[in-house]
Amino acid sequence: MRRMKWAAAVVLCVTLILAGCGAKSAESVVKDLDGVLGGLKSYQGKGTMTLHTGQQPLQYQVEVWYKKPSYYRVALTNAAKDITQIVLRNDEGVFVLTPKLKKSFRFQSDWPQNQGQVYLYQTLVQSILLDNSRQFAIDKESYVFDVMANYQNGSLARQKIWLDQKTYAPQRVEVSDANANVMVEVTFDQFRFDVAFDDKAFDMEANLGAAQQQEEQDKSADAPGQEEQGAHDSHGDQDKTATDDANTGDNPDKSATDDAEPGDNPDESATDEAEPGDSPDDSATDETDAGTVPDEAAAGGEAADDFVPMEPSYYPEGVALKDITDITQADGSKGVLMRFTGTYNYTLFQTKPKDVDAALVPGVMLDLGHTWGLLAGDVQQTLTWTYQGYEYRLTSAELPEDEMVKIAQSVLEEMEK
Repeated sequence: MRRMKWAAAVVLCVTLILAGCGAKSAESVVKDLDGVLGGLKSYQGKGTMTLHTGQQPLQYQVEVWYKKPSYYRVALTNAAKDITQIVLRNDEGVFVLTPKLKKSFRFQSDWPQNQGQVYLYQTLVQSILLDNSRQFAIDKESYVFDVMANYQNGSLARQKIWLDQKTYAPQRVEVSDANANVMVEVTFDQFRFDVAFDDKAFDMEANLGAAQQQEEQDKSADAPGQEEQGAHDSHGDQDKTATDDANTGDNPDKSATDDAEPGDNPDESATDEAEPGDSPDDSATDETDAGTVPDEAAAGGEAADDFVPMEPSYYPEGVALKDITDITQADGSKGVLMRFTGTYNYTLFQTKPKDVDAALVPGVMLDLGHTWGLLAGDVQQTLTWTYQGYEYRLTSAELPEDEMVKIAQSVLEEMEK
């Protein structure tokens, strides 16, 4: 009898221990995530973002820095194309930096509060907290949530988020459309909380200068991308600050989107599209130094006049290309104006600018996936973006915003082929 009591006591103790060490419930994890988000001070993450929105998958290296209360630095790098772009938020506003063109746009904006991003921890956790119909599962050492997606691109319907069971750090994200096709994937190779950033980590001039200096070093060494052998490979080295990472890891290969003046469309029907004050949402300032942006083709050893226009692969239903006109701008740079007609009438102007004048332009920052664009205007709107040194301006009084984004993305996808 005494032996039976002893055995029962042992079984009870083991049961209690296993229960205490068992996996948490969805409600428990959600409660913990709410606490993590409320106490979030800083983080640094690195990973790979893959876009499946075109005919071929496109990969970008993404690096994210955050410091409380609202300092952000996001670097998107396309190593294959030698393109880098940085979006920065500090006390002065939101900047989109294009180191290769030595340019920046400044937005007075609520980004990223008004635009969720798949690589931002706050966006991921908030999507879990806000979806009361969330689905929860356990996958090895990860908690997996399947929740509704809430992004600028309305075609993205749901997302699956993998979180580390011990730290709740993001490991992987899959964003799908309404047909369950995965459109965007992000895999985090590194993610650290409570990172110590120095005072220059989120400074615009420091970031632009560091990226340009790194690019010059890479050119002199004839080894673009070699800087990644530096601090960024110290996988979680707590002795180095994230700013040390910036000085050695800012990849000079990324996209250049921020730098077009939406009011410069040479097409007469498109010249009035960006009247100052037309859009109350955000304001963007082109911070180009002395208007002497070097032609990227010349910088890369190509002829300055080696301009190759790209036709969008996406046409809204009922739209056709009307005509194409060659344009020579005042600074001598070549350009092409395409006019489209049908269900919607619009123009697409493309150029490789030599000089860009500084200007204050009101507008809204749009995430184009490959890069960021500036949407300006009220009745007649212009979406401006730059990529690989080319500048694009899509102008229309009729195109809905989602159609403008699809057209812009299709041009970018054509350039990646």
